[in-house]
Amino acid sequence: GGAAAAASAGACAAMSGYGVEERAGPHSPEYRLFFKDGAGRYISPFHDIPMYADAGKNVFNMVVEVPRWTNAKMEISTKEPLNPIKQDVKKGKLRFVANVFPHKGYIWNYGAIPQTWEDPGHKDENTGCCGDNDPIDVCEIGSKVCSRGEVIQVKVLGTLALIDEGETDWKVIAINVEDPEAASYNDIEDVRRMKPGYLEATVDWFRRYKVPDGKPENQFAFNGEFKGKDFALDVIKSTHEHWKALITKKTDGGEINCTNLTVSESPFCCSQDCAKATVNAAPPCKAASPIPPEVDKWFYYQKN
Repeated sequence: GGAAAAASAGACAAMSGYGVEERAGPHSPEYRLFFKDGAGRYISPFHDIPMYADAGKNVFNMVVEVPRWTNAKMEISTKEPLNPIKQDVKKGKLRFVANVFPHKGYIWNYGAIPQTWEDPGHKDENTGCCGDNDPIDVCEIGSKVCSRGEVIQVKVLGTLALIDEGETDWKVIAINVEDPEAASYNDIEDVRRMKPGYLEATVDWFRRYKVPDGKPENQFAFNGEFKGKDFALDVIKSTHEHWKALITKKTDGGEINCTNLTVSESPFCCSQDCAKATVNAAPPCKAASPIPPEVDKWFYYQKN
């Protein structure tokens, strides 16, 4: 039965393409979510998952970091080997995003497009600000709530240019190709038509989400207007070029960890044994820690 079980597990993995392995417990500082390919080999979600799922159709892979309605600020750890997902820590505390009325947690499935990098040494010609040193962010607007670490295929519809504490932080708007209504979405105007109020809520969310933490409102380039699909595709392609320079050591990435298993022309390529050792060094999987009750507070925010 071993071979049959292995074959069916293999088929299952091949279907979804990617798997994950948890270490330590969710909502603890040690928590890490490592990624595997369809054959069960460890990979980096930042460097080893291709940017395109289908380049001809402009369909991209998206790594889901934060499922809709949740608050834990989970993110690809760019500075650790294999770039597992971990929870962001600010001032020694695990970071949860506040609920700012009328929102509950994140209002989309939130994540990143692999093999992209917003270079902090590159001043964006559109925004006049340098990149935020992370892969490009995606807000996926489909009806399904995805799970943390899921790799989905998305159609890009447009983008919003957030200026976050002086850095360019593009937010790509996209929809899961498996959404029942995906065929109706081809550009940003379709979101306005099909989901009235959602784009306005998105700007509102990004403007205010740090205010409960004592930060000022975030600013936007282009007066907070969304740019359409073609513009978004150009931005993504330029962040992919920055990533290529990073992974081939043409750009110095500073603290960014470029360890990968599949980028043949990269000097940072490592063996599966080395990847296994990285995962095995992390604490064993355990139950999630409870989410602190104050995470469920609702903040009301009046603009003076």
